[in-house]
Amino acid sequence: MKAKLFFSLLALIGITALSACGDGAGDNAEGGTPEMGQTGNPTIDGLTQAISANSGNPDLYVKRGDVFYENRGYDEAIRDYTKAIQLDTTQPVYYHKLADAYLDYFKSRQALEILKSAAQRFPEDIPTLLKLSEYHLILMQYEESMKTIDRVLKIDPQNAEAYFMFGMNFEERKDTVRAINSYQEAVELDASIIGGWVNLGQLYAGLGDPLALRYFDNATRIAPNNITALHSKADYLTATNDLEGAVALYRRIITIDPQYDDAYFNSGLLYLDMDSLSKAEQQFDLAVKVSPTHIRAYYFRGLSRELQGKPAEAVSDYEQALRMAPDYEQAQERLNGLKEAG
Repeated sequence: MKAKLFFSLLALIGITALSACGDGAGDNAEGGTPEMGQTGNPTIDGLTQAISANSGNPDLYVKRGDVFYENRGYDEAIRDYTKAIQLDTTQPVYYHKLADAYLDYFKSRQALEILKSAAQRFPEDIPTLLKLSEYHLILMQYEESMKTIDRVLKIDPQNAEAYFMFGMNFEERKDTVRAINSYQEAVELDASIIGGWVNLGQLYAGLGDPLALRYFDNATRIAPNNITALHSKADYLTATNDLEGAVALYRRIITIDPQYDDAYFNSGLLYLDMDSLSKAEQQFDLAVKVSPTHIRAYYFRGLSRELQGKPAEAVSDYEQALRMAPDYEQAQERLNGLKEAG
């Protein structure tokens, strides 16, 4: 659970409650954070200047809040989103952004209360209700999550995302049959819900049913550039011993996102299984170049080098892994073995 502190807002959130929730946001109508001066971020500094010239425009605060949020400036983002709500209480998306900032700031209870208040203010707004249901799910409040989904279906009985959320709830509660039924209903109503296809594939895979591949195929056919779908299918192919097929999918992922380090790392593991040691080493090398803190990639690059008869290079990799993770027992054992042999 992300946060233990329970934060209670008014049932229908008001300006005073929002100000307290935002740690003083809005006290300064000229931009909210005068003490910061120039931040060094040209986008933020430009928006601050625009706010100084037009302090009654809520969209400017939202835009600046978005930049702060993207850069993990959660206090500043919360202040800006709160100020935007003070200026215009009629925009549900402002509440969504504020809740997301609290959630990512490890204040999930506050985030939930923001959404509960938004759902009271906008009782017919389906995106708000779906988001509230999702947050209840995050906090493992399954009954509340499902009650909120029922509210959505009363407004729109054919809402595919509501059925998807039902599936998520049932899956979390280990009710596989009802989870499958819910996901199937979701994708029948809207085939573009890729998460539904992927989750169906994973559930059928867990049951040992080869029908799983059909669902993964549907996901990657409908969304050929969706990395989650491609990675999930690669995991399935790996589990069913189609290693070449899995490697091909990881190559495809890399063409979409060359910075996706897990594609290199997992390819390396597959090449190790196929005894293609030089290819494995190359993939682990790419993984650490993309992600220099990928501890296991250093270990497995060392292992692939050791197996190729490159002890000095392997020692260097094991030592690097141990510098980052001193309790990495496998790396220590391999290192000790090489030193004893040398």
